Amino acid sequence: MLKKILIANRGEIAVRVIRAAREMGIETVAVYSDLDRDSLHVRLADEAYALGGTTAAESYIDQDKLIDAIRTSGADSVHPGYGFFSENPDFARAVAAMGVEFIGPPPESMDEMSDKVSSRQAAVRGGAPIVPGTTEFATGPDEIRDFGNEHGWPLVIKAAFGGGGRGMKVVERAEDVDNALASAQREAKSFFGRDEVYIERYLTWPRHVEIQLVGDKQGNCVWISSRDCSAQRRHQKLIEEAPAPSLPDGVEAAMGEAAVKAAKAVGYYGAGTVEFIYQDGDFFFLEMNTRLQVEHCVSEMITDIDLVEWQIRVAAGEELPMTQEQVDASRRGHSIEIRINAEDPADGKFLPAPGPITKLVPPDGFGVRWDTGYLSGDEISQYYDNLVGKLIVWGRTRDVAIARAIRALDELIVEGVATTIPADLAILRHPDFASMSFSTKWVENTLDLSGISGKAESTAPVNDDEDAPELVQRKTTVEVNGKRFDVSMWVPDQPVVAAGAAPTKKREKRAASGGAGAAASGSIEAPMQGTIVKILVEVGQEVEAGAGVLVLEAMKMENQINAETSGTVREIKVAAGDTVGGGDILAVIE
Repeated sequence: MLKKILIANRGEIAVRVIRAAREMGIETVAVYSDLDRDSLHVRLADEAYALGGTTAAESYIDQDKLIDAIRTSGADSVHPGYGFFSENPDFARAVAAMGVEFIGPPPESMDEMSDKVSSRQAAVRGGAPIVPGTTEFATGPDEIRDFGNEHGWPLVIKAAFGGGGRGMKVVERAEDVDNALASAQREAKSFFGRDEVYIERYLTWPRHVEIQLVGDKQGNCVWISSRDCSAQRRHQKLIEEAPAPSLPDGVEAAMGEAAVKAAKAVGYYGAGTVEFIYQDGDFFFLEMNTRLQVEHCVSEMITDIDLVEWQIRVAAGEELPMTQEQVDASRRGHSIEIRINAEDPADGKFLPAPGPITKLVPPDGFGVRWDTGYLSGDEISQYYDNLVGKLIVWGRTRDVAIARAIRALDELIVEGVATTIPADLAILRHPDFASMSFSTKWVENTLDLSGISGKAESTAPVNDDEDAPELVQRKTTVEVNGKRFDVSMWVPDQPVVAAGAAPTKKREKRAASGGAGAAASGSIEAPMQGTIVKILVEVGQEVEAGAGVLVLEAMKMENQINAETSGTVREIKVAAGDTVGGGDILAVIE
């Protein structure tokens, strides 16, 4: 059995792996950026090492820094989590070259399946039908326009080495190709470190159904469960459930068998997910995620299988502990997972909402599970994914699971940041969800989210005690040769100011909020904290209301900020690469 696992990730998934390893008697090592110095996964791990930097590129996807941390810690294995390096075969090879076990599939399988183009070829070898599209990387906008003109619009540009809706852009018209391609490549590069893309036909009313599987190094492979992940916005999942409901007899088993064949075609072992598009009784192979997925929990809840434990045991060379027949017999009931994201869903915009979590109280009760990487007082950074936590429930039937999910969401308290909780409740309470009369387009095209707000009213007590003690306990961290240590001390209750710190220059703020994008005066303000990635206009240019002015990236998602009034661009106050706060004035149109 493995002795010490370094988790090359952060947040909720790092916490998930640490807890599973601890139950197995395995030591854990965390790594962290400057912003994550006091995060939950760092506090729970047996050891923690500083990567430095702020952005993912400066920390979690800096391979040299991770390799140094593996070597220094003496870890004998690495769990990549999901995102970051989890589907990067070069990183897996670098880890193996150190004599360290990569807790994931072999690099050769990742070469085929992590690249969405070659994974389509593997699916064909395994006998699974694929969505019409390219089997090579897209070479440029002209090729994409030719594909659309031949096969019809809309089409979708997708990151070849990504997932989770990142680096994915739907294109409705030929004239939109250039901007969509550039945006998809920027997002893919930012989140996955590679910017290759490919093209697929875009189905108009599909369901997203996937198969969780696990293989071992002896050649055994089983599928654990199906999952429906059709409740999405911007091609990113909001609610997932297992098993996938309302499938015709035999379809789930056929998907499971096709997924196992595709995995065996590339010699796959470890946990993985094969994603399918289902429409009108037919299913098509979409892609394979060569890693654990965010929604793995619902498969665990209906089978009592700890998928992280299975990953670790497979990496250690053990055979799968169950046969396909035993897995089939283990499934019972229904499970639903709700992703709680730091986004304001008001009017269906789902705008990222980074900031401090002033209060977080998870729900409890029979059949309720809460997975998170945050506690009260922690901060959701604009530089990373906006997942606050995952609420997972189990019920003996789907109706019971829906009712339990609604009850638990009503109990969940998240203050300080806007969240998707109101949208989640609107989905769960809608008759279309109960009857499975929805698709991956339903949230954006049908669900009415007008008039709701994702920001909860604060219930935190205000301390008006004038006789507060003179000394307070403060906690800090020190780093010795890059290794983290926690320190507690009692100090006078006075503001802490860094020695020699220069005053921070603040950007101009509006006196009152003008909504998402611009004020009536023509001053365009940032709707959220983020980084400017592209300026779309020039000073002196005439623009129409609704025209794009600039592109703001927040939480790895690009958001185009549009003009609300027609006029002339009189001033641009930012440049590409600038970091801005919510309410900062970005440009002036008169």
